[in-house]
Amino acid sequence: MRNLFRNKFTCIVAMTLVCAMSLSACGNKNTKAGTESKKAVQDVTESTQKTEKTEKIALSDGTYTAEFTTDSSMFHVNDAYDNKGTLTVKDGKATMHVTLTSTHIVNLFLGKAKDASKDNAKLLEPTVETVDYGDGTTEEVNAFDIPVPVLNEEFDLALIGTKGKWYDHKVKVSNATPADASVSESAGEQLPDGTYNINLDFEGGSGKASIASPAKVTISGGAATATVQWSSPNYDYMIVDGQKYMPVNTDGNSVFEIPVKLDTPMQVIGDTVAMSKPHEVEYTLTFHSDSATEVLGEDGE
Repeated sequence: MRNLFRNKFTCIVAMTLVCAMSLSACGNKNTKAGTESKKAVQDVTESTQKTEKTEKIALSDGTYTAEFTTDSSMFHVNDAYDNKGTLTVKDGKATMHVTLTSTHIVNLFLGKAKDASKDNAKLLEPTVETVDYGDGTTEEVNAFDIPVPVLNEEFDLALIGTKGKWYDHKVKVSNATPADASVSESAGEQLPDGTYNINLDFEGGSGKASIASPAKVTISGGAATATVQWSSPNYDYMIVDGQKYMPVNTDGNSVFEIPVKLDTPMQVIGDTVAMSKPHEVEYTLTFHSDSATEVLGEDGE
């Protein structure tokens, strides 16, 4: 009888241990599932934030020439293209076409190297292009179309070469100018040399500052130079096509003389000292030649 009781007790203890282990396993599974669910939400959130940031590209739809710079002497634009590539903007999203120096870089990834090897990572595939160096030699190299989440600021771009290892890099796309410059130049040449008042469209910034319209535009030899006056005295320089311009006045609202292209949206940068520290702000200006009225001299000629 005592043996029977001992056997029943042993059986009960064993069953209790089995149940406890099962509950523990379920708890671990639930914890793991919760962690995976939380990570999935985080990944979606990060992806959404990147998308939202991409949509803030402050350029009109079109094709631009822009500089593409990196943090590495081993990873850069082919020397034949002077650190430049083609930037395409559509619906507020930008893509940069970059031609490299060889076929040694086989994939790119918008983000960190640690994420590039994940199963759902979206790798950028190359196309093969032939570069003509102008001295009778040519070379086949890889080129990539790279999504650009932000202009004039560094962003993460990982690469993998023929050795099969991912590397982290920082790159920047900057100084975007309309690629169809010949069109805008010809538009300016339609106006004879002289001085005109020309209406302009102004976009960008927070809306607190603006440039007066119309602006005085002087055309000489087909090249147009505008005298632009800000609604604020706090702009200490402007950047146009990578060139810095200083104000031409010392009192009152900031005034600059800058080269412009008629009938084509052009990106400029204005540096304002109105904040706690100087801050460069991107703007888009469009000068409309069909609004031009000639400014006559004192003698009426």
